[in-house]
Amino acid sequence: MAVPLRISAFFCPIVLAAGVSAASAGQDPLARARVLYNERQFEAAVTAAEEARAMPSRAQAADLVAARAYLERFRESAASDDLTNARERLRRLNPIAFAPPERIEYVVGLGETLYFDNAFGAAAAVFDSVLQARDGLTADARERVLDWWATSVDRNAKGRPESERQAIYQRARARMEEELTAHPGSAAAAYWLAAAARAQGDLQSAWDEALAGWVRAPLTGDRSPTLREDLDLLVLRGIIPDRTKTNAQLADALKLQWEQFKERWKR
Repeated sequence: MAVPLRISAFFCPIVLAAGVSAASAGQDPLARARVLYNERQFEAAVTAAEEARAMPSRAQAADLVAARAYLERFRESAASDDLTNARERLRRLNPIAFAPPERIEYVVGLGETLYFDNAFGAAAAVFDSVLQARDGLTADARERVLDWWATSVDRNAKGRPESERQAIYQRARARMEEELTAHPGSAAAAYWLAAAARAQGDLQSAWDEALAGWVRAPLTGDRSPTLREDLDLLVLRGIIPDRTKTNAQLADALKLQWEQFKERWKR
């Protein structure tokens, strides 16, 4: 049971800890590389990172920034060379001396690379290790890692026996419930609670969680419009069709019910 494509899936990279402004980074190629990465100028970030790599004391950190920039380029281009370059830079790193923020950036880079290599179970395990640590992630970065984890879990569940899929999605639901308890403004958790319930075939719960996510959307701040678009896609292309496979008339009734619900909660 495929989950409808999310509008927000992997839309933005996890921001690197630049520590300086764009104006003050001009004389430091490593700082400039980080700023350029955060501005989504990935090709320029790679160029600056290669410049920084000429300084032995900066080589490790520069390779890390270049690896993350190559991963983002791969997401945009699907060019195999970008993924190969990212993997090569991660492979040659010695992360032992990294400060905690760089260590997190490194581990997230490993998870993304595994995901793009279609090693979804391994990617989920790597992202899970970041989430379990609970320290060192900004709220924004945690949200993105949570989304990576859930998407990796979802992709890993496909093609597995039904009994295994049920257990995998149950774990995802439990994780998202915990996340919402700790972070009520998590858009990723609100979406994946509904999506995982639907993937289990628990369609009433999926419907209920979609409605709950819709009314909770203002808690997610500037993610609210995108969360609602994602939930709308999930309901219209996933939950309603699943509920109406044997009764076409029910589809119209559910669509009307959904539209009336959204109208009542329109901002």
